Amino acid sequence: MRDDVVLRADIVLPSATGRFPTLVYRTPYGKQFALKEGSSFEKAVARGYAIVIQDVRGRYASDGDFSPYQNEGRDGYDTIEWAARQPWSDGNVGTFGLSYPGAVQWLAAVENPPHLKAMVPAMTFSTPRNFFYSGGVFDGSWLDWIWFNIAPDARRRKSLSGPQTHKEAAASWKQDHERLQNFLPLRDLPDLKQVAPFYYEWLAHPPADSWWDWAELRNKYDRVHAAVLNFSGWYDEAYGPDGATTNFNGLLAARHTEKDPRTHTLIGPWTHGGQNESKSGERDFGPAAPIDYDELILRWMDHYLQNVNNSVDREKPVRLFVMGDNAWRDEDSWPLARAKETSYYLNASRGASRIGTLNSSLLVPSARTSEFVSDPAHPLSDPYTEYGAHDYRAFAGRDDVLVFDAMPLRTDTELTGPIRAEIFVSTDVPDFDLWVRLLDVAPDGTAFNLMSPGLDVLRASYRNRSLKPELLTPGKIYHLTLDRMLTSNVFRSGHRIRVQISAAFSPHFSRNLQTGKSEITSSETQLCHIRIYHNAEHSSRIVLPVIPRAKQ
Repeated sequence: MRDDVVLRADIVLPSATGRFPTLVYRTPYGKQFALKEGSSFEKAVARGYAIVIQDVRGRYASDGDFSPYQNEGRDGYDTIEWAARQPWSDGNVGTFGLSYPGAVQWLAAVENPPHLKAMVPAMTFSTPRNFFYSGGVFDGSWLDWIWFNIAPDARRRKSLSGPQTHKEAAASWKQDHERLQNFLPLRDLPDLKQVAPFYYEWLAHPPADSWWDWAELRNKYDRVHAAVLNFSGWYDEAYGPDGATTNFNGLLAARHTEKDPRTHTLIGPWTHGGQNESKSGERDFGPAAPIDYDELILRWMDHYLQNVNNSVDREKPVRLFVMGDNAWRDEDSWPLARAKETSYYLNASRGASRIGTLNSSLLVPSARTSEFVSDPAHPLSDPYTEYGAHDYRAFAGRDDVLVFDAMPLRTDTELTGPIRAEIFVSTDVPDFDLWVRLLDVAPDGTAFNLMSPGLDVLRASYRNRSLKPELLTPGKIYHLTLDRMLTSNVFRSGHRIRVQISAAFSPHFSRNLQTGKSEITSSETQLCHIRIYHNAEHSSRIVLPVIPRAKQ
């Protein structure tokens, strides 16, 4: 690298002699494991590509200190340019990979390495504000990511006691995960001090802090000159579909004068890394759902690295899996131009029930508010440990949850595109988190979520995305908007659209203590009462992208 740190890679070449287009794959998870587990490498070499599989800085065989993501821009640039100079490379370089190996591609691409011609970044982010945090709330999944994926090798490298293999980490997590996930304040957790000092640096910087700008992609698309195929799943980690659509549209805007903007986006019904599966959680999307991920990558590379005329540049730029129809559909843009924004208003229940109604018009109920409680000491918790579609019907009726149901649909109704929730609220504490989840309720009562947690949360004190928390005045009514949700789902005839509201969804994201102090630096909690308003002046609603369908 430019600072003389040595990063090590395995190089796999075709059996023929000559110069070859070159694919670079950079990973923190061990290049030796990638070679054993990934089929892409063997297929690419058979197709005439040279492959470079590299351990990123500070991981496994590579030297240096590991600070996730922060060195990947410079190191990625240097690696791509190094590969292009080798006698077995023809100078045309592509990159691919999923999750962290997806993120490293973007971080290198915005450095504009001259020989990077094509990339397929899968299931990765567009902004650190929706990656390390989401809606102003710190992402709790970093804890188990470090525990399973980073800490074992870090302990081995530093000769520290504790789990040094995935198997040992799993056994330890089973025993300690409740203590780890419930520990307050976050910055005082002792377990990661030696193996992951970067974790505490992340906690020291709130989402609006300019410190994060090194990982911001949204203002750098004009620096990227590679052909980019964006890739994610509706049940991916929340940053995935947000990243795939945001990065796609950002590149389109930067390349609006080009005949071939050289960017597509593809979103399936999958969880993170589940693109070879037909099921996501408990929902089966049928035989059309799995794809040939390796072929997807190689078709893109064939066209943009080898000039193969395979029609990639003539295909529609957006390919979506429509859940419910369980079919793929090609589109000209995201969002879909034909989507009709349709408001469903949240209306209070009668009596003490916490199950209200969703209506296309605002009713005038006897109760003008709906109320629920939130206790950070006993937060609403997800009973499922894996992401995907799950049945959340059991949440209806709880003291810490509100549910609003539409009438059973008379015809199949498709929602494809961005979703916006506008909720009028008041509370008796200085701060709380607002979760607004969209579910598909079947006639038998099954209530499936339509996305993974993260796009559907907003910290009230972060409502204006300010650097310092803007605390609430107890009793004052606030208009909170959640505008990052997205999906593609057909609600079948007889199904209901459900909106579920809570103030927590543990352990996916850190808990709001509801005292006005941060869970990063404090441990004291406070119970609160939250009111949702439904009157003409404060009409809480969810705005859905309804797609006109052929008459049934």
